[in-house]
Amino acid sequence: MNIAQTGYKGLLGVLSGSAALVADSMHSGADVVASAVTMASVKLSGRPADDDYPYGYGNVQFISSSIVGLILIFGALYLIYESISKIVAGDIAAPSAMAVFGAGISIVTNELMYRYQNCVGTENNSPAIIANAWDNRSDAMSSLAVLVGIAAAVMGFPIADNLAAIGVGFMVAKIGIELNVDAIDGLMDSSVDTDVLTEVYDIAKGMPQVLDVHYLRGRNVGEDVHLDISICVDGELKVYESDFISDAVRNRIYSNVDHVTDVQVSVIPVRQEVKTRNWRRLPKFVKQATESD
Repeated sequence: MNIAQTGYKGLLGVLSGSAALVADSMHSGADVVASAVTMASVKLSGRPADDDYPYGYGNVQFISSSIVGLILIFGALYLIYESISKIVAGDIAAPSAMAVFGAGISIVTNELMYRYQNCVGTENNSPAIIANAWDNRSDAMSSLAVLVGIAAAVMGFPIADNLAAIGVGFMVAKIGIELNVDAIDGLMDSSVDTDVLTEVYDIAKGMPQVLDVHYLRGRNVGEDVHLDISICVDGELKVYESDFISDAVRNRIYSNVDHVTDVQVSVIPVRQEVKTRNWRRLPKFVKQATESD
């Protein structure tokens, strides 16, 4: 679809003399590269863990998101430069009305592609697919700006076409920067959403033999969520009984929390009448939850 958009918008842009539509065509061309990077990263991230990468290849999707973002940023800078150069050189002419048709089709097509890919990416917790979806949303927004600029140029304000191209460039650059910020957060092992941690805490705390949750943290690895949890159990239990409890906690989390692929459960034996907490290590949301018990 992006290949087709690159072709027809580029052709209409040249035939109609619209700098904004040509710029939008170049944006779609960058999307072709971005989509190829995304598909390759999703396939690679599905490889099982091995000796070189014991936690799997999930983080390659964050790298893919960063590459998509960089493509958008550099493409946007080029569009801005070209448009400003034409204004400075006085190379300004109103495009023909056929350019409006090309921009309108682009808006509808890219919005539909965004909605589909965002749904798939959210369902699969895939940062690479979500990044590509937002790339299509950026296309829809840029095409809307192109449509406004072309319409104004056709109605007697020819500079509006180039100004629209500059506006497109800044919008695309903003999305590229946001994608890179999100990718950096993922590669730095940022914590999973608080709602997920709260759900995990409630599951563990609700198990019959679990006296308390001493420690809990999680991180995103591509589409997957990895968790570390430390639970307190009765110190009088035998080792194999503690193992049964930890396995039960692990299996309950796997069954009830989406996208969790690794749960490390450690057990702390304590006396029944004593609940020990290390408040400096507990996440803030856990402190609030336990204070309300």
